Amino acid sequence: MRAIEIARPGGPEVLEWREVPDPRPEQGQVVIEVTAAGVNRADVLQRKGFYDPPPGAPPYPGLEVSGVVAEVGAGVPGFEAGDRVCALLAGGGYAERVAVPWEQVMPAPEGLPLDEAAALPEVACTVWSNVFMLARLRKGETLLVHGGASGIGTFAVQLAKALGSRVATTAGTDAKLARLRELGADETVNYREQDFSDLVRADVILDIIGARYLAGNLRALNTGGRLVIIALQGGAKAEIDLGLLLAKRAAVHGTTLRSRPAEEKGVIVRSVVDNVWPLVAAGAVRPVVHARVPMSDAAEAHRILDSGEHIGKILLVR
Repeated sequence: MRAIEIARPGGPEVLEWREVPDPRPEQGQVVIEVTAAGVNRADVLQRKGFYDPPPGAPPYPGLEVSGVVAEVGAGVPGFEAGDRVCALLAGGGYAERVAVPWEQVMPAPEGLPLDEAAALPEVACTVWSNVFMLARLRKGETLLVHGGASGIGTFAVQLAKALGSRVATTAGTDAKLARLRELGADETVNYREQDFSDLVRADVILDIIGARYLAGNLRALNTGGRLVIIALQGGAKAEIDLGLLLAKRAAVHGTTLRSRPAEEKGVIVRSVVDNVWPLVAAGAVRPVVHARVPMSDAAEAHRILDSGEHIGKILLVR
């Protein structure tokens, strides 16, 4: 088969479409013939040499795919060749085929084109596990989403709104903010011009920035609020006002998804299928796809992501 290999750490030009060995299903694995793969910020970090895949994962980038089951290994329940699926990966999605633990495979949501299903596994599992399973956002509470125009952000806005929460979000351009209001955001903040901590009060904050936003996030939390940090685009080290944390009886959580064991990911995947897929099938929540790029031209997809001008997901399609 062919896959995107990282020739060396660097810019988008280091991504090369090469012949590589075909995957074979091991015990408990499903091999998927890939229709499309989602492009994520973690792929950029891997391309730059900052985020190696976990032990045992394929070396190629790509944390989510959609496609058709091609082979099924021993001990796999519930899947057979020909099934239309999407999957959460530890790596290897930028390829014609990928082997995945069966626990991380989901039926493709009904009513959605198969290529668009590749835009869902990473964002749906990230948002559902962090905002709802961990932070327990409730109907009527306010969610603040940083990086609202990202794939995770556009999904979080829709999902929280569909489940009865008030939603605030940040983004860097008026065009992005307008699109987020179309997706259901009640309050939008241009972070280039305004300080969100002066304007927003939230019960749950989903943060991709990290250190640079820590103080502002604590100020923005309501009493009993929950801050969930899932990325560190603004740095990893910051001082924290423990007095404010105690006064607000707040909680700060830091989580990652990629390095979790398959069994733990499987719990999240099953919960997503039960709770989120019906909303996707009903049209209440849909992936926002900014661009479709041929998989062999993954470098162009990374250039789009690096530009920061996209709204929603970028897909690699075959």
